[in-house]
Amino acid sequence: QVQLVESGGGLVQTGGSLRLSCAASGRTFSNYHMGWFRQAPGKEREFVAGSRRSGGSTYYADSVKGRFTISRDNTKNTVYLQMNSLKPEDTAAYYCAASRAVVAGSDPRSYNYWGQGTQVTVSS
Repeated sequence: QVQLVESGGGLVQTGGSLRLSCAASGRTFSNYHMGWFRQAPGKEREFVAGSRRSGGSTYYADSVKGRFTISRDNTKNTVYLQMNSLKPEDTAAYYCAASRAVVAGSDPRSYNYWGQGTQVTVSS
């Protein structure tokens, strides 16, 4: 079992930045592929960014590529999402997720554990 707790959400103006954190506990963090997802009201949950176990390989949704950066510190059992140049369409609840798979990809069904989410609101 892995417990995930997100933090760092809030209200920011268009063009601003936020850094989300997700602290993991319960099992060896470095054994898990990590991902960030988001869900806006009335929409399906969508993939944002993913990081393989070592953190050496990352990948992104096209909508955030060049603006968001996922990173992880396996010594602190934490994964981060640095969000720059934020847009109103980035407004959503953001969730981190952990997968036992070596490569989990963008499908939320590949992830085994989820945090409770943190709200990000970008004002225009």
